[in-house]
Amino acid sequence: MLGEEHRDSLLSMSNLAFTYWNQGRLREAEELNIRVMQTRKRVLVRTIQNHSRAWATSRQTYRDQGRLDEAEELEVLVMETARQRVLGEEHPHSLIEHGQLASTYGKQGRWKEAEELQVLVMETMKRVLGEEHPDSLKSMAYLASTYSNQGRWKDAEVLEVLVMQTRQRVLGEEHPHSS
Repeated sequence: MLGEEHRDSLLSMSNLAFTYWNQGRLREAEELNIRVMQTRKRVLVRTIQNHSRAWATSRQTYRDQGRLDEAEELEVLVMETARQRVLGEEHPHSLIEHGQLASTYGKQGRWKEAEELQVLVMETMKRVLGEEHPDSLKSMAYLASTYSNQGRWKDAEVLEVLVMQTRQRVLGEEHPHSS
């Protein structure tokens, strides 16, 4: 018994849907095709999430070892394949991958590239998740850090103050993330 999520089972179900279609049983064909598509998507997303965890571990290992070119290569692979094709450019996980790549650029001293990617992540996070969402605020803090590393103290200060004030307002002044 392979189970409904096994690729051979899904292929058999697709073949059956095609047979229904050839027999003029269009409603049954459509229902089965929808079931197959939903199952394939569910399996694919789960597979990508599992691969992403493994890739994240490898990426962090490369970073810890100072192998930043290899970390960057892995980040680009993850960003361009799994996340963008399955989840879409504006999915929070895709944006987090962009942020990881920006972080690697920063560690490599490629501040302009890091900044460009972080601005894209921040603007998209704010639009998709809202300006007060923790991930939006985190992306603003990362951009502020990049500004600071570039010696752009005033730009960094403006963002850091905005992040701090927003966290205090949303989370309360006593919350650990508000300081």
